[in-house]
Amino acid sequence: MPVPALPRLGLGAAPLANLYRTITDQESQATVAAAFDAGATYLDTAPHYGLGRSEERLGRALAGRDRSSYVLSTKVGRRLRDLGPGEVPDGQGFTDTPARARVWDFSAGGIRATLEGSLRRLGVDAVDIVYLHDVEDHLREVYASGFPALAELRDQGVVKAIGFGMNYSGVMAKLVADLDVDVVLCAGRWTLLERTALDDLLPECERRGTQVVVGGVYNSGLLADPKPGAHYNYAAAPEDLLRRALDMAQVCAEYGVPLRAAALRFPFAHPAVVSALVGAAGEDEMRDNAAMFDYDIPDDLWHALVERGLLDEDVPLPLATTVARNAAANAVLSADRNPGE
Repeated sequence: MPVPALPRLGLGAAPLANLYRTITDQESQATVAAAFDAGATYLDTAPHYGLGRSEERLGRALAGRDRSSYVLSTKVGRRLRDLGPGEVPDGQGFTDTPARARVWDFSAGGIRATLEGSLRRLGVDAVDIVYLHDVEDHLREVYASGFPALAELRDQGVVKAIGFGMNYSGVMAKLVADLDVDVVLCAGRWTLLERTALDDLLPECERRGTQVVVGGVYNSGLLADPKPGAHYNYAAAPEDLLRRALDMAQVCAEYGVPLRAAALRFPFAHPAVVSALVGAAGEDEMRDNAAMFDYDIPDDLWHALVERGLLDEDVPLPLATTVARNAAANAVLSADRNPGE
């Protein structure tokens, strides 16, 4: 099956599931509508997000839309089950969740059951991409059954593309080297503040022709609004990283560019990166993401960040010509993989 062509900007649907704060069904539907208005028609979700609530809300927001008008991904590895008497849901950061529990399951039957549950909640016949989710502590099961089961679904045409989604770029680099991976979702490891993926995952993906979707471009919020108490990797930001983010924001301000815009543009400096997923918990946030994505950023800004020691000298820079060249190359690659589309 051909790998679907991905829009450069996508919507991460975890916030639709009441991540850290409760939103209404109407707010979630308005968020998705704003994503379509902005052309951010790659939508990513997972059973883990709100114990299925993200998929349910996303499914309601997509009802009636032309299935060919968007790309949809979800994840497997955590199967959901209904709670028994006396059990209490573990939200794991999500509020007001359904009465369900997560169960790690990488068996062939579990992978199929998890995907079937996602399809029911999403109200679709198929998704385009399926990621094995947060598997860093389950590699034996991934190699033995999880990935083979997912590859079989790809071979059968049930899904178009398969891969891994997690925060650990080194683990994904090994998986990409060992397995026939179409696409990976790398969260938080290729950002203005963190270059880890440049040293392990990105070279391997470029060598293997594996596409990279980046998530967590704001590093849990520090690059969106650097201030005391801001989060980095879901915890309070260390003082040194807070200072670095504030210094980056100051340089960006000198060039009239919001730090958020620079954070969104930066990952596209690497040719393996095809799309960026950004979460939004309301239409205003989604519209802001789209505005930041389209911001005009002068090349001199990137050189200034290097000159002031805020970016390493060997890091690729998202210069206008570089980003345009990478986008064109990825478009050609996608066309080669999707003849006739």
